[in-house]
Amino acid sequence: RAQGPKPEPNQCDPLAWVYDIGENGDCSVDALVSDNTADLVAAFRGLPTAKASFATKFVNPDLLALDPQGRTRVRFSVMPPDDARLLDIRTSPVHERIAAAADFLDAGYEVHFNLSPVVLRPGWQRDWADLFTHLDDVLPARVKEQAAAEIIMLTHNQGLHEVNLGWHPRAEELLWQPAAQETKRSENGALNIRYAREIKQRSLTRIRELLASHAPWLRVRYAF
Repeated sequence: RAQGPKPEPNQCDPLAWVYDIGENGDCSVDALVSDNTADLVAAFRGLPTAKASFATKFVNPDLLALDPQGRTRVRFSVMPPDDARLLDIRTSPVHERIAAAADFLDAGYEVHFNLSPVVLRPGWQRDWADLFTHLDDVLPARVKEQAAAEIIMLTHNQGLHEVNLGWHPRAEELLWQPAAQETKRSENGALNIRYAREIKQRSLTRIRELLASHAPWLRVRYAF
C-alpha cells in the first residue's frame, strides 16, 4: 500500500521518482500472507518514471522471484547486532540482512541500507564502527557501487513507551532517555520524542565520520 504520493527525486535515475510503499509496515513480511507486495513490484516494473522503495528487517527469499527489473529499491535496515538482539524482536539477524544484499541485487533490485535506528548508549560509536567494518569486509563490489544509506536517529513516543514497559522493559532502558530527548511534532501530526537537537547533530556528525573511516563507499542519501 503506497503511502503518498510522497515521492523523492532518484539520484541514481534522475528520470524516476521514488515512492515509499512500506511506510507503515514491512513489505517482506506482508509478502508472506498476501500478493500485495508482488502486485506493487509488478506495477512499478512497467512505470519508466517511477520506482518503488521499502525498508525491511526480514529476509524473504520469495521476493527474489518477482523480477523487479531495477524498478524497486530494497532498503535493508541494519544496526549493531547487540542492539538488534534487544530491540529487533522476531526479525532476521542483522548478518542475514547484510548477506542477502547481493542476492537481491542479482535478482534485479536496487539495494540500499537504512542505518536505523541509531540508539545512543555506552559503546555505540565502537559498535557502529564494527558494523561498518563488517559491511566493508563482506559486501561484494557490485553491491557497494550502487549502495546508499539513510541515517535515522531514534524517534519514540509516550504511547509506545507505556506499551513496551508492559512486555519488554529492558528495551526501554535504551529507548526512553528523557534527559537526552525532546518533544517533536512529526509530519503526520504525531507527538513524538527525539534526541535533543545538539545531541542529535553531534551524533550524526560522528556517524558520518565513522562511515568515512570504515565504509567510505556508502553514500548518505539523507540523515535525520
